[in-house]
Amino acid sequence: MNKLLAAGAITVAVALTSSGCSSGTSGTDRSSAPSSEGGKQKVSFLVFPSPNLPESYWKAQVELVTKAHPDLDVELVAAPSESERNDYAKQLAASGQLPDVQIGMQDLVALESHLAPWTEAELKDFLCPTCGAVNGKVLQLPTNTQTIPNVFYNKKLFAQAGIAEPPRTYAELLAAAEKLKAKGIAPFVGGGAFVTSQPWTAILATDLYARTPDWMARRRGGQTTFAADPAMKAATQKFADLAAKGYLDKRQIGQDYPKTQEAFLGGKGAMYPMGSWFAAAADQSDMKDDIGVFAWPGDDGSLHLPAFTGGGLSVSADARNPAAAKEFALAFQLTKENLDASVKADALFPAVKGYTPPSDTGPVFKAVYDLWQKAVTEKATVPAFGWEAGDAAMLPGMQGTFWSTAQDLVSGRKNVDQALAFLDTEWEKTG
Repeated sequence: MNKLLAAGAITVAVALTSSGCSSGTSGTDRSSAPSSEGGKQKVSFLVFPSPNLPESYWKAQVELVTKAHPDLDVELVAAPSESERNDYAKQLAASGQLPDVQIGMQDLVALESHLAPWTEAELKDFLCPTCGAVNGKVLQLPTNTQTIPNVFYNKKLFAQAGIAEPPRTYAELLAAAEKLKAKGIAPFVGGGAFVTSQPWTAILATDLYARTPDWMARRRGGQTTFAADPAMKAATQKFADLAAKGYLDKRQIGQDYPKTQEAFLGGKGAMYPMGSWFAAAADQSDMKDDIGVFAWPGDDGSLHLPAFTGGGLSVSADARNPAAAKEFALAFQLTKENLDASVKADALFPAVKGYTPPSDTGPVFKAVYDLWQKAVTEKATVPAFGWEAGDAAMLPGMQGTFWSTAQDLVSGRKNVDQALAFLDTEWEKTG
């Protein structure tokens, strides 16, 4: 899912050419005419290729839309990075080069003047039409739900360590980690960027959001801070302790996201806290039948599964042809074949009325989806800390700061008090 953006890069990778997709450029040329030859309406579409969603995926999905909407001529612009996509999109927006349609991004959504709002009528087919709203305006289509994180585990490595079943309480999770470590098996697979922060997000789900689901709203309103909240400090200490005990390996911080995925699928660690999207790669692997999944357990064993709904397309406020841009975005997000493809390629849970996943999904996706459905039925979903959208999210720029702070905690560069104070300092700078 993630690669590293070269500092200050503005040039985009050459995009794809097909009957419905013309070659990519650096952003959008606002001086060009809004229509292509033959009366077709031009729409530029910024995407972020990843291991699950390579350029070939985006090309195929765009072609599905343009076949059904022959009035559209879509220019697929492939960015050179996924991991720093918020910063990249903000650079394009600041320079007046933001493409007409983009994958939804937290920091860009927060800069609401750059995006066109969606109307109530345009949102009628979505299960949560107001998810991710900013000041009452929905700026990215609330298309998908993801659970962040789940804990994927290697059944064979669990058996080697004498662990008969997934842990149901936090104490059992620690006991399992100790058994794995004693057998010379890395308890967790970790890595750089957002990967390191996944256990922290999980602990905050069970120990903070389960009790205070509006914590982020309180932080945004100045009613609490990272350093002053005892529950935040206790949860963060739990996370730091995982590293101190050797269950999280600081040597893995240098691994990028693809390498962490390869490491888990290669049997180099027993547990992999990761978003539900990992199920797609897991189901394409040889070990798909040996991968289980459980929700990160809290102290009392009750279920609290962090979830995020949003992540859909947004349309530039300066789109050359706003009507055509919205036509494309809605068609892309509501075409059943596209939704089915997103389920299989990125293990998304489409938040679209009347939609059900295809029956031929793999065993890992089915396990993740069933876990989410169980949490929904039991009203046990909570926000996914650091992944929220709109008014429920951290301030722009803070997501990356949260991720880097997680790395500092695991590496030992910061202790808990220093980390929380740093988050507060950066929050005030951003605000």
